[in-house]
Amino acid sequence: MTVDPRAALDRFIAALEAHYNAVLTRRGEDDPAVDDSYDVLADAFDVYDESLSTVYGEATPFVVVDDEDDADEDGDDDDLEDLEVDEEL
Repeated sequence: MTVDPRAALDRFIAALEAHYNAVLTRRGEDDPAVDDSYDVLADAFDVYDESLSTVYGEATPFVVVDDEDDADEDGDDDDLEDLEVDEEL
């Protein structure tokens, strides 16, 4: 099933806003609402990127990196490292 890119974009934007609000209202270092919104945001991005590829043959310049693959040796993850920019642009 192909997802309409416009609908996927709307979902992605809503996920960005929800993640921002979760961060803004965070209740402690390990607030599960922030973690949940992160997962929803990553999924919404993947759906949007895939829909662009399927419908238009285009992609965004970003890649969501799996937390398990990107963990530092000391086990500390930096959320800013999870979204990488494709430098081939």
